[in-house]
Amino acid sequence: MNIFSKEYAKSLDQQDELAHFREEFYLKEGRIYLDGNSLGLLSKRAERAVLDLLHSWKDYGIDGWTQGKHPWFYLSELLGEKMITLTGATAEEMIVTGSTTSNLHQLVASFYQPKGQRTKILADELTFPTDIYALKSQLRLRGYDPAEHLVLVESEDGRMLKEEAIIAEMTEEVALIILPGVLYRSGQVLDMEQLTKAAHERGIWIGFDLCHSIGSIPHELSNWEVDFAFWCNYKHLNGGPGSTAALYVNKRHFGQAPGLAGWFGSKKDTQFDMTLELDHAEHAGAYQMGTPHILSTAPLLGALELFNEAGIDRIRKKSLQLTNYMMELIEHELVEFDFTIANPRNDQQRGGHLFLEHVEAARICKALKEHGIIPDFRAPNGIRLAPVALYNTFEDVWNTVHILKTIMETEQYKQYKNERDVVA
Repeated sequence: MNIFSKEYAKSLDQQDELAHFREEFYLKEGRIYLDGNSLGLLSKRAERAVLDLLHSWKDYGIDGWTQGKHPWFYLSELLGEKMITLTGATAEEMIVTGSTTSNLHQLVASFYQPKGQRTKILADELTFPTDIYALKSQLRLRGYDPAEHLVLVESEDGRMLKEEAIIAEMTEEVALIILPGVLYRSGQVLDMEQLTKAAHERGIWIGFDLCHSIGSIPHELSNWEVDFAFWCNYKHLNGGPGSTAALYVNKRHFGQAPGLAGWFGSKKDTQFDMTLELDHAEHAGAYQMGTPHILSTAPLLGALELFNEAGIDRIRKKSLQLTNYMMELIEHELVEFDFTIANPRNDQQRGGHLFLEHVEAARICKALKEHGIIPDFRAPNGIRLAPVALYNTFEDVWNTVHILKTIMETEQYKQYKNERDVVA
């Protein structure tokens, strides 16, 4: 069978052991959704979980904090338990709380402890900008000039980073390291185990932003001895727009007081004593601050069920098959249209999405949407395509590439302005 034929794509779908999970999601007819690395689709179980928690408010009122199927007071810890297989961490090392940025602020406030010549924070120039904004503000709050005390590892090609270059910047002046698990543009997977080992050999604490890796690749945070990590839950984990985020703190740091204190970081049995001295939890729960956002947390109850049933190893296997297949089709069908595949080709280094570069990227994305293909544009010339293992098919991939070929052959993209929309 011709591997570039639609029949071949359909044959791959017939062999797909995760195919039945597609029925769990709300998929719009005539649309191929390839933006799950920005916002995952709604699952029926996530919807049901929201309605269940909404009804617990209706049925119990204030007693919903301690009564019902999922008492709100313990919901953040319960969801931490459901993330064990995704993170390779223990339940006590994780808590669902806050947002990506607020959790980063909390963790830097807790783990950035400048002393002597160790005053600098090491990050990279390709990370998602919110991380840099947060790091600069934390430095200013401590009285340090970010221009001098924030060190950014440079990329040779503007797409990827070399672990060796990162390690070379781990000098005696560095007090803390913050890096992405997967780069948000190119989808490159960094070797978190190697980088953690190198940091610890030099006496430096290290944390990772897992926003683009959680739910798309396996992690072994505890075994790697990562000091801390933080992530959103609305991309690959399908927790819904603005869903509550999560963080991880390695158990060897338990007992350390949080840098930013709040009453939900208390021990559960003493929280309502209402003393003016924080009796903080002896686990990751200490890093909570305010009252949890129950209705923004609720979708995760259903969403994480699907991940635990499918298994992150099977999800990763299919994800790699989908992206490999898409690259093969792109190279076969689009060779004359000046696309550059700017993501890693190597399976170990590639996350859950592809990154194409083209001078007309913004226009092309608009044309794709007109044809029911939902991509993601990244200025100035990037197109991210994320075929998601739980709800995308090999036939989706085949159709996408052939629709893109038609758009390029007929120059349909030229009817649009080559500029991003307000939200990209």
